[in-house]
Amino acid sequence: MSGDSAALAAALKRFEGLYPETIHLSLGRVEAALEALGRPQDRLPPVIHVAGTNGKGSTSAFMRAMAEAAGLKVHVFTSPHLVRFNERIRLAGEIVDDARLIDWLERTYEAIKGQEITHFEATTATALLAFSEVPADLLILEVGLGGRYDATNVIEQPALCVITPVDFDHKAFLGSDIRKIAGEKAGIIRPGRPVLSAIQRKVCDDVITAEAARQEAPLYKLKAHYIDAMPDHIGLIGEHQRANAALAAMAMQLFGNSTRIPQEAIFEGARTATWPARMQRLQNGPLTALVPGREVWLDGGHNPHAARAIARHLAKQEGKTVLVSAMLASKDATGFFLPFRSLRPPVFTVPNAPGHRAAEPQELAEAANTAGLEAVACESLEAGLKAAAETGADRILICGSLYLAGEVLSKNGEEPV
Repeated sequence: MSGDSAALAAALKRFEGLYPETIHLSLGRVEAALEALGRPQDRLPPVIHVAGTNGKGSTSAFMRAMAEAAGLKVHVFTSPHLVRFNERIRLAGEIVDDARLIDWLERTYEAIKGQEITHFEATTATALLAFSEVPADLLILEVGLGGRYDATNVIEQPALCVITPVDFDHKAFLGSDIRKIAGEKAGIIRPGRPVLSAIQRKVCDDVITAEAARQEAPLYKLKAHYIDAMPDHIGLIGEHQRANAALAAMAMQLFGNSTRIPQEAIFEGARTATWPARMQRLQNGPLTALVPGREVWLDGGHNPHAARAIARHLAKQEGKTVLVSAMLASKDATGFFLPFRSLRPPVFTVPNAPGHRAAEPQELAEAANTAGLEAVACESLEAGLKAAAETGADRILICGSLYLAGEVLSKNGEEPV
């Protein structure tokens, strides 16, 4: 999943070992780092802070496209990256280059060395430093994990908070109580600052509504007619993406008060938005050459909520689909495969990208069997693709992991830009 240069990899590696845990949700460490850096979070352009379980990246991509169609310069912070770390930091429309990123990483390290801080916290502080020093009209800031104690939750006066659909994921850190998960996501709401929520299951809606009331924050909720109003053809594929586009459109109207972001720009952004590894059809490349004559698609969705959206889309397609899948060991693999039961696609499980706690292919195949699907474990991504092609399916969907998605894009020569 990493295509970083040696110099950038070395600069990033310096943050390893500053704290014994990879993830430990807390704000104290990142706040101390930001103090050492001179509080760059106080010198940012207006911020739209985005939390939620699914759709954060896609909604952010739609918002960026809409704002840029209106002529605004937009910073974006997202995670994780797919191929290169640089993808996480987009400065005024452009992915940050190695030279500037290394400089900001080194400045951050010099300011915080000796402090305890996780890698994500340190790199988030670096991103905020970068955003504070490059002019822009808007910063779209995506939560990494959770919300309340995520390293991004240091913005005291966001222009807008956006909460995308809330569901189960990252149970090791957020638990399996959906009310508590919703409460963590709602933790980005700030006193008196407007918040926009996607269409949520009732229990999550209740939690978000109560938190907004407690913070005396104006609460806006996405309505179905916003989804219906989206253009017939939008930049990302699937009915769930129409909802993400509509959420982005409403966010842009709230941000721009319908003046800086005209309706034409909102529709143009909806039509032109791109976001890799979200029902992305792969182009001709080294991987797709292994399965000539087959459509190969890629989606990084990795939890049951995402799987339901993928399955709904596939159910509307003609022809036969086969899945090639890898997942992290911590994910609910059976829950991911269950939404595909009615489609009954053959499943070929493969190893995940190196360097991550992956489910073994045989273990993943057994999870698919438990969900009612026929599955075969394969020794490699390439073997899985060839086996999938031999079924005669019309399309192959590679799915289950953003880390796998990054490996696929790298091997097929489709690095995000």
